Amino acid sequence: MKRSAQVVVTGTVFVDLLGFGIILPQLPYYAERLGASGTWVGLLLTAYSAAQLVSTPVLGALSDRYGRRPLLLLSLFGSTVSLALAGLADTLPLLLLTRLLAGLFGGSISVAQAYVADVVPEEGRTRALGLLGAAIGMGFVLGPALGAALAPFGFATATFAAAALAAANLVLAWFRLVEPARTEERRPERRPGVLAGLRAALGVTGASPVMAAMFLSMFAFASMEAVFALLGERRFGLGGSGLGLVFAAVGVVTAVVQGGLVGRLARRWGDRSVAVAGALLMAGSLAALPWAPAPAAYVALGLLAAGQGLITPTLTSVLSGLTAQRGRGSLLGIGQSVSAAARGVGPLCAGVLFDVGAGTPFYLAAVLAAVAAVTLLAFAGGQDDHNRPQWTEETRRHG
Repeated sequence: MKRSAQVVVTGTVFVDLLGFGIILPQLPYYAERLGASGTWVGLLLTAYSAAQLVSTPVLGALSDRYGRRPLLLLSLFGSTVSLALAGLADTLPLLLLTRLLAGLFGGSISVAQAYVADVVPEEGRTRALGLLGAAIGMGFVLGPALGAALAPFGFATATFAAAALAAANLVLAWFRLVEPARTEERRPERRPGVLAGLRAALGVTGASPVMAAMFLSMFAFASMEAVFALLGERRFGLGGSGLGLVFAAVGVVTAVVQGGLVGRLARRWGDRSVAVAGALLMAGSLAALPWAPAPAAYVALGLLAAGQGLITPTLTSVLSGLTAQRGRGSLLGIGQSVSAAARGVGPLCAGVLFDVGAGTPFYLAAVLAAVAAVTLLAFAGGQDDHNRPQWTEETRRHG
């Protein structure tokens, strides 16, 4: 049953992200047809992450209180509604409202992570979370490709197709998704309110350095995503099609690493060691990108994607093990909120620094990735992390 539940929730998230990715290629162009300036386009693209920044910890805490399944279904329903409304939006304020709505219900990833952590034994958790990350990555890779195929039929057609996909996903999840068995008592007095759950999650021992590493590594990766197009155009003559192929390849590498490699490495070396290796791989690759010739630069991009694929599921696995089951949704929701903040701030800072010097944002990103590695090395005082319960025993005793 556990494996079946894992497959269903992974598929659910994949289809959800696939539908979300379908509308991305046409969104800026549709906004321009509605009279959007560059600022409006930026606002529309930022609105989703900004709303998600607020919603993910709340949805995670609600899933601790009311269960994973109801919150996943609520998120899927919100995605369906927001996509359908986007196809009907004929003004920029209405389009912005749909993006905010999509972001508010876009916190399903943290609930799905908590679901997987609930149903998978600790020794297999990193692999399961890696598969979930791979599903998310492939959704972002295949979604824009489908969106590009639907582009000749117009923005509304793409959004309604995405809404139909989300609705079908909701129906499937309704019948196939079961609530994870609770390993703890569920007496009402043991289920904290949402705000109390979030406060407790913020105080979990050991969570701060893990979240700091999450922020730094995501900031570094998002910075590269924001300005590599400009660097690629200047140095390699990349256009829109070439850039799309490059980023698709990056997504595939990340998905392959998360889906097939990271679990084996974590079982052999431990989550912390694999996360440190991923951060160092990112740091070296980012430092090489501004000056490496074309073939080497593409290799560096592949290594950067591999590093990101190593660090993301391992940090999530570490974070999920730092608290008892009833507080897991809150803690993972805050972790996703931290990542959303990095995705929002990183591109803005990278754009400003690119105007100072084309290599500047990449060098800063490399330094931040290295700092993430140092932060993780300092975490746990250099203890051997092959036996992962050493990370979590104290916090679990205190619930």
